[in-house]
Amino acid sequence: MRHIAIIGSGPAGYYTAEAAQKRWGDEIEVDIFDMLPVPYGLIRFGVAPDHQSIKGVSRRYEKTALSDNVRFVGNVKVGEDISIPELQSLYDAVVIATGAPHDRKLGLPGEDLANIFGSAEFVGWYNGHPQFAGLDPDLSGKHAVVIGMGNVALDIARILAKSEAEFEGADIVSHALQSLLASNLSSITILGRRGPHQIMMTPKELGELAALERASPRVDRDDLPDEEEDMLLEPGLRKSVNHLRSFAAIPESVHAEKPVEIHFDMFASPTAFEGDGKVSRVKVERTEVQQGRAVGTGEIYDVPADIVVSCIGYRSSPIPDVPFDERAGKFANDEGRILPGIYCVGWAKRGPSGTIGTNRPDGFGVVDLIAEDIDAGVLGRADKKGREGFDAIAAQRGIGIVTFRDWKKIEEAEERAAREGAPREKFVDIEAMIRAAN
Repeated sequence: MRHIAIIGSGPAGYYTAEAAQKRWGDEIEVDIFDMLPVPYGLIRFGVAPDHQSIKGVSRRYEKTALSDNVRFVGNVKVGEDISIPELQSLYDAVVIATGAPHDRKLGLPGEDLANIFGSAEFVGWYNGHPQFAGLDPDLSGKHAVVIGMGNVALDIARILAKSEAEFEGADIVSHALQSLLASNLSSITILGRRGPHQIMMTPKELGELAALERASPRVDRDDLPDEEEDMLLEPGLRKSVNHLRSFAAIPESVHAEKPVEIHFDMFASPTAFEGDGKVSRVKVERTEVQQGRAVGTGEIYDVPADIVVSCIGYRSSPIPDVPFDERAGKFANDEGRILPGIYCVGWAKRGPSGTIGTNRPDGFGVVDLIAEDIDAGVLGRADKKGREGFDAIAAQRGIGIVTFRDWKKIEEAEERAAREGAPREKFVDIEAMIRAAN
C-alpha cells in the first residue's frame, strides 16, 4: 500500500486524488488535507455565486471523496498542526495543491487607503470565506473602479450591478447580498492597461453584461481597432471583441433607461490612488500597445472611485520547510517536483492561469511523476504508516479533524438555512461549521 497526502481540497487536489485512484486502484490511500472544515476551495469560494452550473463540478469530486481509499481531512493547518517533514515521514508523497489564495499587490502610491480591496478578499467576502466575512466594504458611494481585464473583473462588476431578482438561485451569502442591495453605485469602471485585442475575458461572461436588468455596458468606439483586424484573432477572443463592439453600438437612450453604467476604460493604467483616508479617485495614465505591451503616453487623468477592487492576479501561500519562489508567488518546482517526495500541482505549481478543467491534466501529470519516482526507487519502499500514523498524531495533539461525512452534515445544515430561491446559506464562521458537523 502506498500513501499520498494532498494539501488542498480544491480542483487540483481532487483531480490528483482521482488520478491516483485510476493508476493504483485499491493499492493507494489518499488523505486530502484542508485548513477549513469544508472542501472544494476555489469552487466554493472563488466561482461567482450566480454561476451555479460551474459549481456543479463538485459532484465529480464527491464521487472521489466518498470512495474508501480517499479521505477528506478538514480543519487541519499544515505547517502549524502538523509539519511537512512529519507528513513526509508518514506518506510516500506529499502533493501541494493549495492554489493561489492571496492577492497580488499593485505596488502603487495610496494602495493602503480605505475601501481598496484585492479580488481574492472581495470575492471571498460575497462568497462566504471565513477569512473575509468581516470585510464590510463601503458601497454608499456612486463610483466603483475594477482594475483588470479578466473574468474575475467581469464577475465583480456583474455582482455589483445586479438587481435582487437577478440573484435568484445564487448562493451569495446574506450579509453581502444585503450590502449590495443597499448600494448607491451608479458607475462601475473597468480599467484595463491594454486594448480589446488583449483582453482575457471569455465570450460567455462578457455576454452576461448585456442581459443585466439595471446596468448597461459602455465601450468607447475610439478604443476599438479596425474590424478587419479581428480576423487575425483566435475564435474565442474574436467573439469577445464582437461583444465589445455590440456594447459600443448601444444607443444613448438605452443607457439612459438604466441606473448603472459599466464603462470599459481601455488603454488605461492606474498610477496612484488618492483620497483623505479613504479612496476617492484613481490617477490613470493613458497607454498605447507596442509589441503587445502597454506603454505609457504621459497623459494623466482622474477616475472617480469610492471603492476599488484590484483583479491583477494571485499568489500562493508559503508553507514552512517548502522552497517558495517569492517573485513568482508560487512554489519553487521543476515541472511539479519540489524536493524528493514533495510535489505541487495546479496554481501552486504554475501560478494562477487556466480554467478549472486545466487542473485535471495537471493532476494526472503529477501522479505520473510520483509513479516515475516510485519506479526509480526515489520514494523508497512502501512501508510508511500513512493515515494510521496521522490519526495517532492527531489524537495525541487534540486535532479535531472534519471528515467528508462531517462536511455533508454541514452542507445539509446550509441547505436547510437557505433563504427562498437560494441553494444554501453558507456558514461564514469556522466554529459554526464544526458545530454543524458534530
